[in-house]
Amino acid sequence: MKHLFDEEHDRKGTCSVKWEFIQRGEDLLHWDHTDACFGPDRILPMWVADMDFRCPDAVVEALIARAEHGIFGYTAPTDPFYLSVANWMERRYGWKIDPSWICLTPGVVPALNMLVRTYVSQGDSVLIQPPVYYPFHKAIENNDAELVLNPLLYEDGKYRMDLADLEAKCGDPKVKMAILCSPHNPVGRVWTKDELVEFGKICIDNNVLIVSDEIHGDLIYPDYIFTPLAIINDDFAQNSVICTSPSKTFNLAGLQTSCIIIPNQDLRVRFQKTLQANGLFGISIFGMVALQAAYDHGEEWLAQVLDYIGGNLEYLEKYVAEHIPEIDVITPEGTYLVWLDCRRLQLDKWELKKLMLEEAKVYLDEGFIFGPEGEGFERINIACPRPILVEALDRIRRVIGRL
Repeated sequence: MKHLFDEEHDRKGTCSVKWEFIQRGEDLLHWDHTDACFGPDRILPMWVADMDFRCPDAVVEALIARAEHGIFGYTAPTDPFYLSVANWMERRYGWKIDPSWICLTPGVVPALNMLVRTYVSQGDSVLIQPPVYYPFHKAIENNDAELVLNPLLYEDGKYRMDLADLEAKCGDPKVKMAILCSPHNPVGRVWTKDELVEFGKICIDNNVLIVSDEIHGDLIYPDYIFTPLAIINDDFAQNSVICTSPSKTFNLAGLQTSCIIIPNQDLRVRFQKTLQANGLFGISIFGMVALQAAYDHGEEWLAQVLDYIGGNLEYLEKYVAEHIPEIDVITPEGTYLVWLDCRRLQLDKWELKKLMLEEAKVYLDEGFIFGPEGEGFERINIACPRPILVEALDRIRRVIGRL
């Protein structure tokens, strides 16, 4: 079946965070309505990581069938649910997981907060690699741990790990955990197996637990290979916690179902105690149904959506090169998020934000929210119908042309 990703679906009136709201500063608890802030001429939201595509028909049909039952009581996953996850990992990556390794959470971000709380004592440190997904910072700071930064190196238009700095930082006995972003958000790197081996060895040698956020692992461009960290060898598996979910892959974020895979039994029991301490048990009935339908029947849709997003990336790179040469595109190896180097515009971070949001009326994620290393950059979400991408790039071209 051929899916029509060019079709625009009106998301207004659906309580869409992406299309209807703007965050009030750094306050995640309070949001303002976008139209109230910027008027009726629509903002094009290309910031938060959800797609503007309908999810697979199999998911919609499964949800409708469950809704028609009409009773939505407490729900617990059954063996077929866990097998859907295990089969997906084995089919896609050759990673054989035991279903008992899976812990369920309402999202990867809540899980990151609880993982820090579980494994890191007050005053100890957690290492991250900025510029990196900004909730990493908050998960550490919210739970009374110290941030240790191992910034990525940006050379010749590509990011790589600073392994010498990583080894030096992990040598501090206060560093108890490293949060790995794999594939990396926002810079789009799909770490090679060799890079992961180097990273993992340094952490193991220094007794640093690895939490690997692999939520974008299914979204990989041709010629690149995603390697789950825990598949490398048993030592890596026993020293890692893997965070994953179908939410990015199949556009199911609002159903709030994530899988935290912990092969090490002692680590798993400790995390399960944290889940109990937070009163988390069971699962969203619709999240459960959607996950099974997506993993069991969604691969054809995923192949098509990856092909479409690849076309969007090709269009963006060609357009920017021809019409907005002041911006450099960091070509992603994975994810539908593209990192744009806007530093040659010579604007400070607030001027750049004003240019994009208030003048172009294109709502992007500002680079500086991923850490100071991101200042002068913007992150754009290209998982949208191509006419929206075309309009957004035309708007950006026009406002830059007036500088």
